[in-house]
Amino acid sequence: MEKQKNWHSKHVESLSFGNRIADSVANGMGSWSFIIIQTVLVILWMILNLIGFIYHWDVYPFILLNLVFSTQAAYAAPIIMMSQNRQNERDRMHAEEDYKTNVDAKKEIEALAIMLKNIEVEKLDKIIIMLNEIKDGTSANKTAK
Repeated sequence: MEKQKNWHSKHVESLSFGNRIADSVANGMGSWSFIIIQTVLVILWMILNLIGFIYHWDVYPFILLNLVFSTQAAYAAPIIMMSQNRQNERDRMHAEEDYKTNVDAKKEIEALAIMLKNIEVEKLDKIIIMLNEIKDGTSANKTAK
C-alpha cells in the first residue's frame, strides 16, 4: 500500500539543486551560529591587523573587510530572497491543502448533520406512533369498561 504524500513532501521533491542550496545558505546565515562565528572572525581579523608587527594585510580602517562584507551582502540578499519566495510558495501550497481539507471536513459534517436529523425524525415518528398506540389502547380500555 502506497503512502499518500502530504504537501510538504511534494514541495521538497519539487525543489531543484539550486533551490536546496539557497535554502541551506539562508538557513545558515539566519542562525546564531553564523552570527557568532562571523563575529569571532571579524574580531580576530581586526586584532591581527591592529597588533601585527610584520604584516598588515588590511590596515585600519579595514577597507578589505568592508569589501568582504559588501560582497557577502551582495550575494546573501538575493539568495535569502529566493528562499523567502519559496517559503511563500510553500505557504501557499499549505494554505491550499488546508482549504481542501476544510472543504472536505465541512461536507462530512453536513452529511453527518443530515444523518442525525434523519435519525431524530425517525425516532420522533416512532414515538408518535407509540403514543398513538398507547392512546388508542387507553381509549379501547375505557370503552370496554
